[in-house]
Amino acid sequence: MGRAKEIIVKVIPSKIANDFVKKHHYSGKVVQNSSLHFGAFLDGKLHGVMSYGSPLDKRKVLSLVQPSLWNEMLELNRMAFDDYLPKNSESRCIAISIKLLKKNAPHIKWVLSFSDGTQCGDGTIYRASGFFLCGITKNQGQIILPDGSITMDVNLELRMSPVISKKWNPQNLPRKRRIKELGCRYLSGNMLRYIYLIDKTCKITVPTLPFSKIDEMGAGMYKGKKITLQERKNTGAESVMVAQLTSSQKEGFDSTSALK
Repeated sequence: MGRAKEIIVKVIPSKIANDFVKKHHYSGKVVQNSSLHFGAFLDGKLHGVMSYGSPLDKRKVLSLVQPSLWNEMLELNRMAFDDYLPKNSESRCIAISIKLLKKNAPHIKWVLSFSDGTQCGDGTIYRASGFFLCGITKNQGQIILPDGSITMDVNLELRMSPVISKKWNPQNLPRKRRIKELGCRYLSGNMLRYIYLIDKTCKITVPTLPFSKIDEMGAGMYKGKKITLQERKNTGAESVMVAQLTSSQKEGFDSTSALK
């Protein structure tokens, strides 16, 4: 584990967390629903942020785990680290943040998170942190605008309202047609859904997928580059993460699912 043992994870103010996320997250954006922020500190300085909050539409995801009341789940909706921390420290930081959730918010039963296989990765960190893979779907939300910027399709009217108002009433056309005719397009790739059960008595109500399904669906991505799990395994990139996971388990952190 090396110096990763020296990392301190604690709650930090949203202003500090959001500034860090804007600087270090690949999207450069924060999630407004984030309400709880953990900072990862080493040598007295902030080098990582994990932001938790309510999903954008909780009604669509609450049934993924049962029993589960409205206030008994959170989404890990932003995670950003700089290059200062030791390699593969991220899974340790997630494990500590979940341990803090269990201690200070015992009503939280499970955590949801998504991995962006269109721009970032397929969830290596989540798999090393004991999350279950519970869905792989083609991207149907993120679009790239004519100026090269990226947004969600539901935000199209907000980002391009001057253009839209000159052409048509946006309410009269289906969203996908508006996107195409305005010169926008959906990003190619997949979104991967992960679930972590804090309360082990809860049950995931949708099928959990073997990690091999990522390669079967061509959804592999690491640090913004298309690459399969098998290719990473062949080069030894995954073996370091396995060693990280094993070490975390020995130290009592709740990372219970090995890479398979």
